[in-house]
Amino acid sequence: MTAPPTIPRLFAAPGPTLAAHRQKFGDLPTASRSELVASLHEAGLSGRGGAGFPTARKLAAVNGRHPVVVGNGAEGEPLSRKDAQLLSRAPHLVLDGLDAAAAALGADKAYIYVHAGAAVAVTNAVDERRAAGLDPHRVVLVEAPDRFVAGEESAAIRRIEGGPALPRDRTVLTAISGVRGRPTLVNNVETLAHLALIARFGSEWFRSVGDPDDPGTMLVTLSGALASLGVIEVPTGALLTGLLEHGGGTDPHAVRAVLVGGYHGSWIPAEAFAGARLSRSGLKSLGATPGAGIVHALGMTECGLARTAEIAGYLADQSARQCGPCRNGLPRLAELLNELAHGRANDQLVREIRRVANLVDGRGACRHPDGTARMVRSALRAFAADIDLHQRRCCVAAATVPHGS
Repeated sequence: MTAPPTIPRLFAAPGPTLAAHRQKFGDLPTASRSELVASLHEAGLSGRGGAGFPTARKLAAVNGRHPVVVGNGAEGEPLSRKDAQLLSRAPHLVLDGLDAAAAALGADKAYIYVHAGAAVAVTNAVDERRAAGLDPHRVVLVEAPDRFVAGEESAAIRRIEGGPALPRDRTVLTAISGVRGRPTLVNNVETLAHLALIARFGSEWFRSVGDPDDPGTMLVTLSGALASLGVIEVPTGALLTGLLEHGGGTDPHAVRAVLVGGYHGSWIPAEAFAGARLSRSGLKSLGATPGAGIVHALGMTECGLARTAEIAGYLADQSARQCGPCRNGLPRLAELLNELAHGRANDQLVREIRRVANLVDGRGACRHPDGTARMVRSALRAFAADIDLHQRRCCVAAATVPHGS
């Protein structure tokens, strides 16, 4: 099996200091709005925060006076470590991307919104740039609370404005009215780092590796039942089995399933691993996406239904509780999944889980209920055999010992 090559692009500098960054990458070239949009479009860069929206379209959509740019590194997803690693190891690449976007848009305000664990590294980098006269937009650091929904776009804007980091109903696009009513560009910090590289080396260089439909590299967080855990940088479209074997140091045959994309992602059973690649096109047939680059492995003696119930309970607790789907639907879904995993499983219970998932999907003030419903539906598909076992009061996790005995 061919190992997925590690591509030291984002982590290519010998250290996190400004001197090390400049030694490797040199100065950031300037680009007009039209030039940067064209370059990003040709490069095919998609957002690395989870949604995968085309970065060029997002930047081009910002329309109005006195725009604002925001680098989002809140990383509220419990299984993700990539943004924290990037901000610790290559903060200046992220800040370069923030500056490049701000300059292209003519923005007079720039914010970097990060989890508390990354605040020291980012503060040091901002101080270095100011001392060197490289902070034309006076970047302001705002700490994100440790909540799952804190990184949602409208929650980030609300926090920057001084409010709680909770999603709000959006009737107008952020690109038109965001921070204090100004047109606002919000990009994940990894997206901004790639933007800075494209500004330096061009779209052809960026497209020289990865999936042709979604090119470049991506940061992947490996976790769960793997011998090696952590963050690696690989080309988009890397084989899932290669990531498990060579990145995670684990035989793919020793893994029951993987959760791709995090708690709002999708479960993929082991029988579907063959040929699966970590890109939107490579996972489309499996009903999955790479999301924020998370690959979480489930061990052979772990119960997928119990793990899903645990995640659903967490997501219900982490909701903003600002709308019916979050206040009522997600707690009910978590309750039903807990019954499926630890109580008496039956077909009626499975039908009720599907019904509640359909009820919450698309009806929330934000996409938190949608992501939860997607993860739950994928579990019902991936662990269908487990559901049959639970109906017979058995479980893979207990080596088919009668369930509950």
